[in-house]
Amino acid sequence: MRGVEAVIDKDLAATLLARELGADALLLLTDVDAVYRDWGTPGAAVIGATTPEELRRSHFAAGSMGPKVEAACRFVESGGDLAAIGRMEDAPALLDARCGTIVRARLP
Repeated sequence: MRGVEAVIDKDLAATLLARELGADALLLLTDVDAVYRDWGTPGAAVIGATTPEELRRSHFAAGSMGPKVEAACRFVESGGDLAAIGRMEDAPALLDARCGTIVRARLP
């Protein structure tokens, strides 16, 4: 055996752990209130309720929101009921799908 350099992405690791535990929901907590389409531009807009298919149509920075978006999509695609991305202080509201970006297999 020999060692290699590697990076473990915390968001994808959280998705794997949640799946292994049989969790119904995954909260990906960050310092912004939601995922934004066209972040950093005058046309930036919150992405509220969405599906993995819709979310993957947009581009997100690899070192920023990209891993969280991918983790949320994978969790829902593997059978999770809900993945939410938003601020830590909004965790109860995220779990109730009242704020943030909510990812589900199908929109209600």
